[in-house]
Amino acid sequence: MSSEGFPRDRMTIAFYGPFVVWGWLLYSFNPSVPLLADELGISAAQAGLHGTAMAVGAIVASFATPLLVRAQGRRGAIVVAGVAVLVGVVALVAAPSLPWSLAAMAVLSWGGNVSISSAQAGLALRHGSKASAALTEGNGVGSSVGLLGPLAVGACVAVGWGWRPAVAVTAVLALATAVVVSRIPVGGAMTPAHAVDTAPAPQRGAVRTGSRVPAWCFLVTLVAAISMEFATTYWATGLVIEQTGAGPGIAAATTAGLVAGMSAIRFVVGPLSLRVPSTMLLAVAFVVAIGGWAILWTATTPWVAMAGLVVAGFGYGATYPLSVALLLATAPGRADAMQARATLVGGLAIGVAPFALGALSDVVGTHQAFLVVPVVAVAGAVGAVLGGRTIRVQPVPAVELEPGVAADR
Repeated sequence: MSSEGFPRDRMTIAFYGPFVVWGWLLYSFNPSVPLLADELGISAAQAGLHGTAMAVGAIVASFATPLLVRAQGRRGAIVVAGVAVLVGVVALVAAPSLPWSLAAMAVLSWGGNVSISSAQAGLALRHGSKASAALTEGNGVGSSVGLLGPLAVGACVAVGWGWRPAVAVTAVLALATAVVVSRIPVGGAMTPAHAVDTAPAPQRGAVRTGSRVPAWCFLVTLVAAISMEFATTYWATGLVIEQTGAGPGIAAATTAGLVAGMSAIRFVVGPLSLRVPSTMLLAVAFVVAIGGWAILWTATTPWVAMAGLVVAGFGYGATYPLSVALLLATAPGRADAMQARATLVGGLAIGVAPFALGALSDVVGTHQAFLVVPVVAVAGAVGAVLGGRTIRVQPVPAVELEPGVAADR
Protein backbone atom coordinates (compact mmCIF):
# COMPACT_ATOMS: atom_id res chain seq x y z
CA MET A 1 0.00 0.00 0.00
CA SER A 2 1.30 3.45 -0.84
CA SER A 3 0.04 6.94 -0.20
CA GLU A 4 1.56 10.38 0.08
CA GLY A 5 4.79 9.16 -1.49
CA PHE A 6 5.95 6.29 0.75
CA PRO A 7 4.92 2.61 1.01
CA ARG A 8 3.00 1.33 4.00
CA ASP A 9 3.87 -2.33 3.68
CA ARG A 10 3.81 -5.09 6.31
CA MET A 11 7.22 -4.09 7.59
CA THR A 12 6.22 -0.46 8.01
CA ILE A 13 3.04 -1.43 9.85
CA ALA A 14 5.04 -3.78 12.11
CA PHE A 15 7.46 -0.95 12.92
CA TYR A 16 4.46 1.16 13.95
CA GLY A 17 3.62 -1.37 16.69
CA PRO A 18 6.16 -0.13 19.28
CA PHE A 19 4.76 3.39 18.87
CA VAL A 20 1.31 2.10 19.81
CA VAL A 21 2.66 0.38 22.93
CA TRP A 22 4.71 3.39 24.02
CA GLY A 23 1.90 5.83 23.23
CA TRP A 24 -0.57 3.98 25.41
CA LEU A 25 1.92 3.72 28.27
CA LEU A 26 2.92 7.39 28.23
CA TYR A 27 -0.57 8.80 27.97
CA SER A 28 -2.16 6.46 30.49
CA PHE A 29 0.59 6.41 33.13
CA ASN A 30 1.90 9.98 32.96
CA PRO A 31 -1.47 11.60 33.81
CA SER A 32 -1.76 9.05 36.62
CA VAL A 33 1.40 10.26 38.39
CA PRO A 34 -0.38 12.81 40.65
CA LEU A 35 -2.94 10.10 41.50
CA LEU A 36 -0.13 7.66 42.31
CA ALA A 37 1.48 10.30 44.53
CA ASP A 38 -1.73 10.71 46.53
CA GLU A 39 -2.19 6.95 46.74
CA LEU A 40 1.32 6.30 48.09
CA GLY A 41 1.45 9.45 50.22
CA ILE A 42 4.55 10.83 48.51
CA SER A 43 5.54 14.33 47.39
CA ALA A 44 5.43 15.65 43.84
CA ALA A 45 9.22 15.49 43.66
CA GLN A 46 9.20 11.83 44.75
CA ALA A 47 6.52 11.04 42.18
CA GLY A 48 8.68 12.79 39.59
CA LEU A 49 11.33 10.12 40.25
CA HIS A 50 9.31 7.90 37.93
CA GLY A 51 10.65 10.13 35.18
CA THR A 52 14.14 9.50 36.55
CA ALA A 53 13.52 5.74 36.55
CA MET A 54 12.26 6.03 33.00
CA ALA A 55 15.45 7.91 32.14
CA VAL A 56 17.62 5.18 33.66
CA GLY A 57 15.89 2.62 31.46
CA ALA A 58 16.31 4.85 28.40
CA ILE A 59 20.00 5.48 29.07
CA VAL A 60 20.73 1.77 29.49
CA ALA A 61 18.70 1.11 26.32
CA SER A 62 20.79 3.63 24.38
CA PHE A 63 23.86 1.45 24.91
CA ALA A 64 22.06 -1.88 24.68
CA THR A 65 20.01 -1.33 21.51
CA PRO A 66 22.83 -1.31 18.90
CA LEU A 67 24.36 -4.39 20.55
CA LEU A 68 21.02 -6.18 20.74
CA VAL A 69 20.15 -5.37 17.12
CA ARG A 70 23.53 -6.71 16.03
CA ALA A 71 23.27 -9.86 18.15
CA GLN A 72 19.57 -10.70 17.67
CA GLY A 73 18.65 -8.73 14.56
CA ARG A 74 16.10 -5.91 14.51
CA ARG A 75 13.17 -8.32 14.75
CA GLY A 76 14.66 -10.17 17.72
CA ALA A 77 15.49 -6.91 19.50
CA ILE A 78 11.90 -5.66 19.23
CA VAL A 79 10.46 -9.00 20.43
CA VAL A 80 12.81 -9.16 23.44
CA ALA A 81 11.95 -5.55 24.27
CA GLY A 82 8.25 -6.35 24.09
CA VAL A 83 8.65 -9.09 26.69
CA ALA A 84 10.49 -6.62 28.95
CA VAL A 85 7.62 -4.15 28.58
CA LEU A 86 5.09 -6.82 29.52
CA VAL A 87 7.05 -7.79 32.66
CA GLY A 88 7.56 -4.15 33.62
CA VAL A 89 3.88 -3.28 33.28
CA VAL A 90 2.77 -6.21 35.43
CA ALA A 91 5.26 -5.16 38.12
CA LEU A 92 4.19 -1.51 37.90
CA VAL A 93 0.47 -2.08 38.35
CA ALA A 94 1.19 -4.47 41.25
CA ALA A 95 3.57 -2.03 42.96
CA PRO A 96 2.71 -1.49 46.66
CA SER A 97 5.45 1.09 47.29
CA LEU A 98 7.61 3.72 45.63
CA PRO A 99 10.82 1.62 45.35
CA TRP A 100 8.85 -1.18 43.68
CA SER A 101 7.18 1.14 41.16
CA LEU A 102 10.49 2.86 40.33
CA ALA A 103 12.19 -0.46 39.62
CA ALA A 104 9.27 -1.58 37.47
CA MET A 105 9.38 1.67 35.53
CA ALA A 106 13.10 1.25 34.83
CA VAL A 107 12.54 -2.22 33.35
CA LEU A 108 9.49 -1.03 31.42
CA SER A 109 11.38 1.97 30.07
CA TRP A 110 14.30 -0.19 28.95
CA GLY A 111 11.98 -2.37 26.90
CA GLY A 112 10.00 0.54 25.50
CA ASN A 113 13.09 2.47 24.45
CA VAL A 114 14.77 -0.53 22.85
CA SER A 115 11.65 -1.22 20.79
CA ILE A 116 11.10 2.42 19.81
CA SER A 117 14.78 2.94 18.96
CA SER A 118 14.88 -0.21 16.85
CA ALA A 119 11.66 0.72 15.06
CA GLN A 120 12.66 4.34 14.38
CA ALA A 121 16.00 3.36 12.88
CA GLY A 122 14.20 0.66 10.89
CA LEU A 123 11.73 3.17 9.47
CA ALA A 124 14.58 5.53 8.57
CA LEU A 125 16.35 2.71 6.72
CA ARG A 126 13.15 1.50 5.08
CA HIS A 127 12.01 4.91 3.76
CA GLY A 128 15.23 6.86 3.19
CA SER A 129 14.64 10.50 2.27
CA LYS A 130 10.93 10.08 3.08
CA ALA A 131 11.66 8.96 6.63
CA SER A 132 10.26 12.20 8.09
CA ALA A 133 6.81 11.27 6.79
CA ALA A 134 7.02 7.67 8.01
CA LEU A 135 8.42 8.59 11.42
CA THR A 136 5.84 11.32 11.93
CA GLU A 137 3.00 9.02 10.90
CA GLY A 138 4.30 6.24 13.16
CA ASN A 139 4.30 8.63 16.10
CA GLY A 140 0.83 9.76 15.02
CA VAL A 141 -0.48 6.21 15.09
CA GLY A 142 0.98 5.72 18.56
CA SER A 143 -0.44 8.93 19.98
CA SER A 144 -3.83 8.27 18.33
CA VAL A 145 -4.12 4.98 20.18
CA GLY A 146 -2.66 6.65 23.27
CA LEU A 147 -5.44 9.24 23.05
CA LEU A 148 -7.69 6.68 24.71
CA GLY A 149 -5.25 6.38 27.63
CA PRO A 150 -6.21 9.51 29.62
CA LEU A 151 -9.88 8.82 28.92
CA ALA A 152 -9.45 5.27 30.19
CA VAL A 153 -7.71 6.56 33.33
CA GLY A 154 -10.48 9.10 33.92
CA ALA A 155 -13.18 6.47 33.44
CA CYS A 156 -11.48 3.93 35.70
CA VAL A 157 -10.97 6.52 38.43
CA ALA A 158 -14.57 7.69 38.13
CA VAL A 159 -15.96 4.19 38.71
CA GLY A 160 -13.58 3.56 41.61
CA TRP A 161 -11.11 1.18 39.95
CA GLY A 162 -8.15 3.56 40.15
CA TRP A 163 -5.58 4.13 37.43
CA ARG A 164 -4.05 0.65 37.30
CA PRO A 165 -6.48 -1.15 34.92
CA ALA A 166 -5.95 1.52 32.27
CA VAL A 167 -2.15 1.23 32.44
CA ALA A 168 -2.35 -2.59 32.39
CA VAL A 169 -3.63 -2.46 28.79
CA THR A 170 -0.01 -1.71 27.80
CA ALA A 171 0.92 -5.34 28.51
CA VAL A 172 -1.69 -6.62 26.05
CA LEU A 173 -0.49 -4.23 23.34
CA ALA A 174 3.15 -5.23 23.94
CA LEU A 175 2.32 -8.91 23.51
CA ALA A 176 0.34 -8.25 20.32
CA THR A 177 3.18 -6.17 18.84
CA ALA A 178 5.77 -8.86 19.60
CA VAL A 179 3.64 -11.43 17.77
CA VAL A 180 3.17 -9.18 14.70
CA VAL A 181 6.87 -8.29 14.46
CA SER A 182 7.93 -11.93 14.86
CA ARG A 183 6.05 -12.77 11.63
CA ILE A 184 7.97 -10.26 9.45
CA PRO A 185 10.74 -11.82 7.28
CA VAL A 186 14.28 -10.74 8.15
CA GLY A 187 16.20 -8.69 5.61
CA GLY A 188 16.65 -5.13 4.40
CA ALA A 189 15.51 -2.65 7.05
CA MET A 190 14.55 -5.60 9.29
CA THR A 191 18.27 -5.93 9.95
CA PRO A 192 19.56 -9.52 10.26
CA ALA A 193 21.63 -10.60 13.23
CA HIS A 194 25.36 -9.78 13.00
CA ALA A 195 24.79 -7.23 10.23
CA VAL A 196 27.10 -4.24 10.73
CA ASP A 197 25.12 -1.86 8.60
CA THR A 198 22.20 -2.16 6.20
CA ALA A 199 22.13 1.51 5.31
CA PRO A 200 22.83 2.69 1.75
CA ALA A 201 26.28 3.97 0.86
CA PRO A 202 26.65 7.69 1.61
CA GLN A 203 27.84 8.55 -1.90
CA ARG A 204 24.43 7.59 -3.31
CA GLY A 205 22.70 10.23 -1.24
CA ALA A 206 23.50 11.81 2.08
CA VAL A 207 23.32 14.88 4.21
CA ARG A 208 25.99 17.43 3.35
CA THR A 209 26.39 19.84 6.19
CA GLY A 210 30.01 20.95 6.15
CA SER A 211 30.08 20.76 9.97
CA ARG A 212 28.65 18.91 12.97
CA VAL A 213 26.45 21.87 13.89
CA PRO A 214 23.15 20.45 12.56
CA ALA A 215 23.43 17.22 14.58
CA TRP A 216 23.92 19.18 17.80
CA CYS A 217 21.10 21.55 16.87
CA PHE A 218 18.70 18.66 16.42
CA LEU A 219 19.84 17.05 19.65
CA VAL A 220 18.82 20.34 21.30
CA THR A 221 15.42 20.30 19.61
CA LEU A 222 14.97 16.65 20.61
CA VAL A 223 15.73 17.39 24.26
CA ALA A 224 13.34 20.36 24.17
CA ALA A 225 10.58 18.28 22.57
CA ILE A 226 10.86 15.44 25.08
CA SER A 227 11.19 17.80 28.07
CA MET A 228 8.05 19.71 27.10
CA GLU A 229 6.01 16.59 26.49
CA PHE A 230 6.99 14.75 29.66
CA ALA A 231 6.78 17.76 31.95
CA THR A 232 3.31 18.53 30.62
CA THR A 233 1.91 15.00 30.61
CA TYR A 234 3.24 14.38 34.12
CA TRP A 235 1.96 17.57 35.72
CA ALA A 236 -0.86 19.00 33.58
CA THR A 237 -3.31 17.01 35.73
CA GLY A 238 -2.00 18.75 38.85
CA LEU A 239 -2.10 22.15 37.13
CA VAL A 240 -5.73 21.71 36.08
CA ILE A 241 -6.70 20.63 39.60
CA GLU A 242 -4.85 23.60 41.13
CA GLN A 243 -6.17 26.25 38.73
CA THR A 244 -9.71 25.06 37.97
CA GLY A 245 -10.75 23.05 41.02
CA ALA A 246 -11.64 20.06 38.83
CA GLY A 247 -11.76 16.58 40.34
CA PRO A 248 -8.89 14.13 39.72
CA GLY A 249 -10.83 12.10 37.13
CA ILE A 250 -11.80 15.13 35.03
CA ALA A 251 -8.34 16.67 35.37
CA ALA A 252 -6.65 13.45 34.19
CA ALA A 253 -9.04 13.22 31.25
CA THR A 254 -8.17 16.75 30.07
CA THR A 255 -4.72 15.44 29.14
CA ALA A 256 -6.50 13.72 26.26
CA GLY A 257 -6.67 17.17 24.67
CA LEU A 258 -2.87 17.26 24.40
CA VAL A 259 -2.73 13.79 22.88
CA ALA A 260 -5.57 14.60 20.45
CA GLY A 261 -3.70 17.66 19.20
CA MET A 262 -0.47 15.70 18.89
CA SER A 263 -2.15 12.90 16.96
CA ALA A 264 -4.01 15.17 14.55
CA ILE A 265 -1.00 17.29 13.64
CA ARG A 266 1.23 14.29 12.99
CA PHE A 267 -1.00 13.09 10.16
CA VAL A 268 -0.78 16.58 8.66
CA VAL A 269 2.93 17.26 9.20
CA GLY A 270 4.05 13.87 7.89
CA PRO A 271 2.93 14.45 4.26
CA LEU A 272 3.70 18.17 4.56
CA SER A 273 7.34 17.41 5.42
CA LEU A 274 7.76 15.99 1.91
CA ARG A 275 6.98 19.44 0.47
CA VAL A 276 8.08 21.98 3.11
CA PRO A 277 11.53 22.04 4.77
CA SER A 278 11.34 20.03 7.97
CA THR A 279 13.45 22.59 9.85
CA MET A 280 10.86 25.29 9.09
CA LEU A 281 8.02 23.05 10.27
CA LEU A 282 9.98 22.26 13.43
CA ALA A 283 10.56 25.93 14.32
CA VAL A 284 6.89 26.76 13.76
CA ALA A 285 5.85 23.80 15.93
CA PHE A 286 7.77 25.18 18.92
CA VAL A 287 6.06 28.56 18.47
CA VAL A 288 2.63 26.89 18.37
CA ALA A 289 3.54 24.97 21.54
CA ILE A 290 4.14 28.26 23.35
CA GLY A 291 0.72 29.51 22.25
CA GLY A 292 -0.98 26.41 23.63
CA TRP A 293 0.94 26.71 26.89
CA ALA A 294 -0.29 30.31 27.27
CA ILE A 295 -3.93 29.20 26.98
CA LEU A 296 -3.40 26.35 29.46
CA TRP A 297 -1.49 28.49 31.94
CA THR A 298 -4.19 31.18 32.08
CA ALA A 299 -7.16 28.77 32.11
CA THR A 300 -9.58 28.82 35.03
CA THR A 301 -11.99 26.15 33.78
CA PRO A 302 -11.30 22.55 32.69
CA TRP A 303 -12.64 23.16 29.19
CA VAL A 304 -10.36 26.11 28.50
CA ALA A 305 -7.46 24.10 29.91
CA MET A 306 -8.31 21.27 27.54
CA ALA A 307 -8.42 23.73 24.62
CA GLY A 308 -4.96 24.96 25.59
CA LEU A 309 -3.71 21.38 25.71
CA VAL A 310 -5.11 20.71 22.23
CA VAL A 311 -3.28 23.75 20.80
CA ALA A 312 -0.12 22.78 22.68
CA GLY A 313 -0.50 19.30 21.19
CA PHE A 314 -0.46 20.80 17.69
CA GLY A 315 3.03 22.04 18.50
CA TYR A 316 4.29 19.15 20.64
CA GLY A 317 3.14 16.53 18.13
CA ALA A 318 5.48 17.73 15.39
CA THR A 319 8.58 18.48 17.45
CA TYR A 320 9.68 14.96 18.43
CA PRO A 321 9.32 13.05 15.13
CA LEU A 322 10.76 15.90 13.05
CA SER A 323 13.72 16.20 15.43
CA VAL A 324 14.39 12.46 15.18
CA ALA A 325 14.07 12.44 11.37
CA LEU A 326 16.43 15.41 10.99
CA LEU A 327 18.91 13.94 13.45
CA LEU A 328 19.00 10.56 11.69
CA ALA A 329 19.42 12.34 8.35
CA THR A 330 22.68 13.84 9.57
CA ALA A 331 24.21 10.34 9.88
CA PRO A 332 23.74 8.37 6.64
CA GLY A 333 24.89 4.81 7.10
CA ARG A 334 24.80 5.08 10.92
CA ALA A 335 21.09 5.09 11.74
CA ASP A 336 21.28 2.82 14.80
CA ALA A 337 24.33 4.63 16.21
CA MET A 338 22.67 8.05 15.88
CA GLN A 339 19.40 6.68 17.24
CA ALA A 340 21.35 5.42 20.28
CA ARG A 341 22.66 8.95 20.84
CA ALA A 342 19.12 10.30 20.53
CA THR A 343 17.87 7.75 23.06
CA LEU A 344 20.66 8.72 25.48
CA VAL A 345 19.96 12.47 25.44
CA GLY A 346 16.23 11.75 25.44
CA GLY A 347 16.63 9.62 28.53
CA LEU A 348 18.47 12.42 30.28
CA ALA A 349 15.65 14.82 29.37
CA ILE A 350 13.06 12.39 30.72
CA GLY A 351 15.02 12.10 33.94
CA VAL A 352 15.45 15.80 34.50
CA ALA A 353 12.28 17.49 33.21
CA PRO A 354 9.47 15.80 35.21
CA PHE A 355 11.55 15.67 38.40
CA ALA A 356 12.65 19.30 38.09
CA LEU A 357 9.13 20.54 37.46
CA GLY A 358 7.81 18.39 40.30
CA ALA A 359 10.46 19.67 42.72
CA LEU A 360 9.77 23.24 41.64
CA SER A 361 6.05 22.64 42.12
CA ASP A 362 6.69 21.62 45.73
CA VAL A 363 8.33 25.03 46.30
CA VAL A 364 6.33 27.53 44.24
CA GLY A 365 3.25 25.59 43.13
CA THR A 366 2.49 23.87 39.86
CA HIS A 367 1.24 27.06 38.19
CA GLN A 368 4.47 28.99 38.63
CA ALA A 369 6.59 25.91 37.90
CA PHE A 370 4.98 25.64 34.46
CA LEU A 371 6.78 28.83 33.41
CA VAL A 372 9.70 26.54 32.60
CA VAL A 373 7.85 25.09 29.59
CA PRO A 374 7.95 28.15 27.27
CA VAL A 375 11.63 28.69 28.10
CA VAL A 376 12.37 25.17 26.88
CA ALA A 377 10.25 25.76 23.76
CA VAL A 378 12.24 28.89 22.89
CA ALA A 379 15.48 26.90 23.14
CA GLY A 380 14.01 24.31 20.79
CA ALA A 381 12.93 26.94 18.27
CA VAL A 382 16.42 28.45 18.27
CA GLY A 383 17.95 25.01 17.66
CA ALA A 384 15.61 24.41 14.72
CA VAL A 385 16.44 27.79 13.13
CA LEU A 386 20.19 27.31 13.53
CA GLY A 387 20.00 23.79 12.13
CA GLY A 388 17.94 24.97 9.20
CA ARG A 389 20.53 27.56 8.24
CA THR A 390 23.32 25.02 7.81
CA ILE A 391 21.79 21.71 6.73
CA ARG A 392 21.43 20.68 3.12
CA VAL A 393 19.65 17.38 2.64
CA GLN A 394 20.03 15.20 -0.45
CA PRO A 395 17.84 12.13 -1.06
CA VAL A 396 18.81 8.95 0.73
CA PRO A 397 17.51 5.78 -1.00
CA ALA A 398 15.32 3.48 1.02
CA VAL A 399 16.41 -0.02 1.96
CA GLU A 400 14.10 -2.54 0.34
CA LEU A 401 13.11 -5.87 1.84
CA GLU A 402 15.58 -8.44 0.56
CA PRO A 403 13.72 -10.94 -1.68
CA GLY A 404 13.87 -14.58 -0.81
CA VAL A 405 15.11 -14.14 2.77
CA ALA A 406 13.74 -16.83 5.03
CA ALA A 407 11.34 -15.61 7.68
CA ASP A 408 13.09 -17.66 10.35
CA ARG A 409 16.58 -16.43 9.57
